[in-house]
Amino acid sequence: MQYTRLGKSDLLVSRICMGCMGFGDPSTGQHRWTLDETASRDIIRHALEQGINFYDTAIAYQNGSSERYVGRALREMAKREEVVLATKFLPRTAAQIAEGISGKQAIARSLDQSLRNLGMDYIDLYIYHIWDYNTPVIDVLEALHTAVTAGKVRAIGISNCYAWQLAKVNALAEREGLTSFVSVQSHYNLIMREDERELFGLCAEEGIAMTPYSALASGRLSRLEGHDGDARDEEIKGAQRGKALPFAHVEQRGDAVRDGQRRDHHRENDASRQRGAKNSHRQVGGEENKRKTKRAPGGMETKDGDRQLNQIVAGGDDQQMK
Repeated sequence: MQYTRLGKSDLLVSRICMGCMGFGDPSTGQHRWTLDETASRDIIRHALEQGINFYDTAIAYQNGSSERYVGRALREMAKREEVVLATKFLPRTAAQIAEGISGKQAIARSLDQSLRNLGMDYIDLYIYHIWDYNTPVIDVLEALHTAVTAGKVRAIGISNCYAWQLAKVNALAEREGLTSFVSVQSHYNLIMREDERELFGLCAEEGIAMTPYSALASGRLSRLEGHDGDARDEEIKGAQRGKALPFAHVEQRGDAVRDGQRRDHHRENDASRQRGAKNSHRQVGGEENKRKTKRAPGGMETKDGDRQLNQIVAGGDDQQMK
């Protein structure tokens, strides 16, 4: 296992992080395909045996049961100082706003509840799960800085934000002498590549670690064609019937990309046959494409010109997370 510093923090993490959204009581919370505690423990045990020391959960995952499963397993299977544990907090709810609970109060309460769920007295990386448009960002920064100075949190990260938001919030933190975000967790894979436009460059310039999620697009990039029928597919079908389910658009986009590629492939084959020419170099992964592609250090294949993508995603810069 390879290890690296998480951005500018002093956290030494394995380059593979165990995402824990799939752990939790399937009878409660957002998903019904999550694993029970026994199955979750088996996976965590195997991960520890492989040298994975970085675990990422959230209070939102199955109403806190993911935190409880992960906390119990790590307390029993590993020394606290040998693992890096991340969890996340959500924006204020409408009910909290109506009750007059401030952004600072909401974060403090969520943090204390996560510590109880985990059975631990500090969190290594506390992540701002989704941008809270109803709370001044200075309140978020001050609440997180208070948590760091109190010893409840070692470092802070952010998730699901735009590059301009991350740039703004860290500039504000620097100006006000508050704790800055050392990492960003975004939705990134070969279908969802928007972060390549600006976020990658910002992180490379500022030494901010990237911990992308959904690398296989909820399985779309690894699923055999025609496969369906699992619980996640049922969730997507529910979203298509009008139920609001997170990230359903990714599966739909994956289907559209796949179908579009198939149509393009057939059109190119027909055109090549009409010209009487060979078409292998036109296909994705054909010999011409292979000659233009090189293998990056982390195993990702990139075009010769994608030096920045190669550096950040494949781990060319030791400060960046793959």
